[in-house]
Amino acid sequence: MSPGFSAESWDDYVRGHPLGTYLQTSAWARVKASTGWSSVHVGDAGGVQGVGAQVLTRPIPVLPWRFAYAPRGPLADEWNSGIHEGWVTVLRGAAQPGGALERAALVRMDPQIEEAPELTTTLAGSGWRRAHDMQPRRTRVVDLTQDEPALWSGLRKKWRQYVNKARSNGIVVRDVDPTVEPDAFETFHRVMREVAKRTALPLRSAEAFREVWAAFAPSGESRLLFAESASRETQAVLLLVRCGSRVVEPYGGMTGAGAESRANYLLKWEAMRTSKEQGATSYDMWGLIGTGIDYFKEGFGGREVRYIGAWDLALSPVGAAAFHGAERGRQLFRAARRAVRGERLALPAAPGSDG
Repeated sequence: MSPGFSAESWDDYVRGHPLGTYLQTSAWARVKASTGWSSVHVGDAGGVQGVGAQVLTRPIPVLPWRFAYAPRGPLADEWNSGIHEGWVTVLRGAAQPGGALERAALVRMDPQIEEAPELTTTLAGSGWRRAHDMQPRRTRVVDLTQDEPALWSGLRKKWRQYVNKARSNGIVVRDVDPTVEPDAFETFHRVMREVAKRTALPLRSAEAFREVWAAFAPSGESRLLFAESASRETQAVLLLVRCGSRVVEPYGGMTGAGAESRANYLLKWEAMRTSKEQGATSYDMWGLIGTGIDYFKEGFGGREVRYIGAWDLALSPVGAAAFHGAERGRQLFRAARRAVRGERLALPAAPGSDG
């Protein structure tokens, strides 16, 4: 943290900010530290400049530079041309010898600022370039300040029927305490593994999910929810993280049995309803990715939000060019690997296999 900001005072600022996000908290920095990231604070959000961010950095393999990333940052008192110019000045100053971003090839930002043509024009004209999105660019946010009957009526009629069907099927949603149930994240991972097989999406380890929960658990800002059948079979799961009055659901999924019982519908509704009970004012479904999942989320109401996405500012032109070349190569490799995996999943099961 820079002078004037302790981890605690920065976290207080983030929690109180209307666009505050768990990705800008010191708890998230601790999660990322386990995978080689360091964190610094750049700027003076709430001060004279009115803009700042927790920036994560890590070495770029083989190259003599670092990659700097402000996840869902910066946070600003407001967003206008003056603030924007000040932010660029702050970043370039931090990249000077002895600065917090010394040896950074570039800095990437993806603030929770809604898309606007004039803003993207300003960014492009001042040295920023569109970058690979590391967080969802589109999401759906539900207003939890409305009363519960209004929240319920915001669901599609069919979705309300599915919620009730899950209840009639004996599905129960409960908060799980991993300190009492040590195998909770093995169960969570088992469900997410089934999701990964069905969708060909990447799968995190059980320990990675546990680390996220544990980082926010001391402040009571993480919840683990299971939707279970009458026989205690876990059919759908959600990991929720709260920052201030905003709740997000970064990880979750269901089993095949959960799809049949509609456990995922009851789970989502209960996550929203109980988040409201606990004082949250908004519920972020954390991403729309152009699949059937989008249709599922739309049925729970709220509004679609489109952010400006990720943008890079080169701090070292040579370093930024080298990084972008390496990043493009990684993206092509991963896309090819996903395509191959998707083709394998689409192949008919061999005789005698379990599919």
